[in-house]
Amino acid sequence: MAAPPVIDGEFARWLAGRAGQALLELRAEMGFADPGALKAAGDKVSHELLRTELARWRPADAVLSEEDEGARLAWAAGMEPEVAPRLGADRVWIIDPLDGTREFSEEGRTDWAVHVALWARRAGTAHGIVGAAVGLPAQHRVLGTDQPPSYPPMTSAAGTGSTGSTGSDGTARRVRLAASRSRPPVFLTDLAAELGAELVPMGSAGAKIAAVISGEVDGYVHAGGQYEWDSAAPVAVATATGLFASRIDGSALKYNQADPRLPDLVVCRKDLAPRLLAALQRHLRVP
Repeated sequence: MAAPPVIDGEFARWLAGRAGQALLELRAEMGFADPGALKAAGDKVSHELLRTELARWRPADAVLSEEDEGARLAWAAGMEPEVAPRLGADRVWIIDPLDGTREFSEEGRTDWAVHVALWARRAGTAHGIVGAAVGLPAQHRVLGTDQPPSYPPMTSAAGTGSTGSTGSDGTARRVRLAASRSRPPVFLTDLAAELGAELVPMGSAGAKIAAVISGEVDGYVHAGGQYEWDSAAPVAVATATGLFASRIDGSALKYNQADPRLPDLVVCRKDLAPRLLAALQRHLRVP
């Protein structure tokens, strides 16, 4: 096998692509008769592949993976680096080997993803991610910071009225918000009604943010609990594209924190962000 790209963003794309291909092959081999077994195998195969390649090609870097034992623990400030090495590291790969295991285990679904992101202590970005890729294997594409997609199409009325981005026929349409198909936040229906928005059910967080990046939807709001690996890679690609991303109170998203929980976020077009954040403050009583 040829050596992977040296540049971190290209390397992230390479990793996400390799893991995605392995997941597609596993899906074809196992079939969908036993969804539980397919989910477990998918997590294991992708995690082991990513961990093996990172150990081989980036041995000095730390890793935070959803599938690591103790990944969800919140480490105390001042804890010894050998106990939680990522907290003292200058570079940390934040990976979700299989985002959307439920969708992965269902035949015909394409809304699942592989997340690969690199956090750096001396990053020039607010979130600290310096290279990232989101693999969408069943959609046969990888979105990455090395080649960020163009900003999604929109109309000039999108920021003030009930219209959203431009549809395929060139006409304005309502704002569209990606929503969890299984665990939508309880406030989301009322929020959509206030904005005159349409809710579009989708699977994984990565697939939802990818839909914002592509312009399929105009925004994604989550407030039901997530971890850093759920959003690090897709948020980095979204902001590289020029989209807006923050916590639901408007504060910056930060990664490689002692507590890996990052329970809420907003990703949307910049013109929509003021309306969306203001509406969130009303519905969630954000101080």
